[in-house]
Parts: sequence; structure tokens; C-alpha cells
Amino acid sequence: MPKNLKEEIIFTLVMSFVMVYGMIVYNISVTMGGCTNETFLMAFGELKIMWPIAFFLELLVVGKVAPILAFSFMKPTDRPQFITYAISFCICAMMCPIMSCIAMFLFKEPSLGIYAQTWAMNLPAAYAMQFIIAGPLVRLLFRLVFRRGEKQA
Repeated sequence: MPKNLKEEIIFTLVMSFVMVYGMIVYNISVTMGGCTNETFLMAFGELKIMWPIAFFLELLVVGKVAPILAFSFMKPTDRPQFITYAISFCICAMMCPIMSCIAMFLFKEPSLGIYAQTWAMNLPAAYAMQFIIAGPLVRLLFRLVFRRGEKQA
């Protein structure tokens, strides 16, 4: 995965784009009572606000704390794939409540009930998005772009 700051920035830009776009599409679909072709276009309106927030939050804060949390229950000798999953799990566990709160203040009527509902509905979707779509897709793209002569499986 990323080996230097440039690669970390590129990886975070792409991952945050895919996750934020996917979560916006999800939230608009929930609000509208379903997903239509228009939903995918509507998501770009919120994306221009939420993507930079998620990018900087991930790059400067969450991306630094998540490995510390992950290694509180993982060992450096564990399989690298499982370490990656643990870090991704911790990132979602932190990003989801923070981004749900920010989105609530920007796009909804703020209240504790709205926040609790938004967070509760977003968390399973964020984990599904991360582990089924965004994570595998972005890591594959990253491996293709930043080939290092690694053995191909």
C-alpha cells in the first residue's frame, strides 16, 4: 500500500472520493425512499463539500489514529491482509460518526435523535461500502498504478 507521502495522498484522495460519493448516494436514496438515476447526479452537489472534509480528516487525523487502534488488537506479525482489514475497520469506526455529524449539521435539522439515526443507518452501509466495494476497488487500482515489481497473484 502507500509507501510515501505522495502515495498516501493519492490513495486517500481516491479512497475518500469513492467512500464519500457512495455514502452520499446511499443517504440521498434513503431520504428519497429509493435510488434512481438522478440520485447519482444529485450526489455530486454534496460531494464537493463532503469530499474535501473527509480527505483532510482522513489524511491528518483518522489515518494516523486508526493504525494505533488496530495494533491494540493486532500484532505486527499477523497477516498483512488482516492488518489492512483491521485498519479499515478502525477508519470506518471513526469516520462514520464524524462524517454523519458533519453531514447532519450541513444538510439536516440538527438534533441528538437525527444524529443517532443518521449514524446508526450509515455505519452498516459504510462497512459494506468499505469492505465490499471501495476497499477492494481502490486497492486494486492503487496496485495497478504503483507497480513495484511485486509478485502478481
